Amino acid sequence: MTCLFVQIRCRPGTAYAVADAIALREIHSELYSVSGDYDLLMKLYVPTGADIGMYINDNLLTIDGIERTHTTQTFKAF
Repeated sequence: MTCLFVQIRCRPGTAYAVADAIALREIHSELYSVSGDYDLLMKLYVPTGADIGMYINDNLLTIDGIERTHTTQTFKAF
């Protein structure tokens, strides 16, 4: 499994609805409301060898209210 952290910027007033939609899809390991340039921070695991861009596109970016994302891929835990 590959661990990813995805920062999510939502259209104004949609953060709770976006968080609810993510929770219903059960694709995340952890989901947080955060301050700063993004509204939500999601930790998720994708299957080894999966096309990460396609996985994010198919499972996350179809949620209404998401304006922008920033994905960080992890490689090794210390």
